Amino acid sequence: MKTFEQMIEGYARFRQGDWQKQHDRWEQLKEGQSPQVMVIACSDSRVDPAQIFDVDPGEIFVVRNVAALVPPFETTPGQHGVSAALEFAVQFLKVREVVVMGHGMCGGCKAALTQDLHGNALGEGGFVAHWIDMLDEVREPIAAQQGTSGREAERAMELAAVKVSLANLRTFPCVQEKEGDGTLKLRGAYFAISDGVLHLLDESSGVFGPVS
Repeated sequence: MKTFEQMIEGYARFRQGDWQKQHDRWEQLKEGQSPQVMVIACSDSRVDPAQIFDVDPGEIFVVRNVAALVPPFETTPGQHGVSAALEFAVQFLKVREVVVMGHGMCGGCKAALTQDLHGNALGEGGFVAHWIDMLDEVREPIAAQQGTSGREAERAMELAAVKVSLANLRTFPCVQEKEGDGTLKLRGAYFAISDGVLHLLDESSGVFGPVS
């Protein structure tokens, strides 16, 4: 894995390569951005949305966090990072689609399933535990039916987390309004690290199917 010094070497290659090849595009981007799609993905280093969807700079608006979670709409004081990004994308950039993309081997979802971090102090796993407690409700039936270890249970939690985020997105008034009038579409996706296959959620059936 690369060190930061090696990444700076990569930057030099970027300046000599893609920066020059796509100079016209960068000239356009300095005037502003107008992506049509927002992707909410996990911070996991293995699941870069730009790489998975093979997009150019400026084509997707991305938010990444532990387990690709969206908290419900809240008006309480605090630092609402995901909510701010969503608001900006929907209200100001006027994206037409929001994609929640979960993934296989997700450490955040595994921690939600095992609850190994529950009770940890802030700075020692407590921040993570508090963040992923959004999944506590969907965890219960998974744990009861499939246990709290093994890939089958972990995958069930990973897929359930996407559905939780979609449900929470729909608690935002701006999303309700725009989805209602047809100017915004929500999508659920799941990237399987083990085989590189992307799955999309059919919300009518609740089933994730591979993209052919």
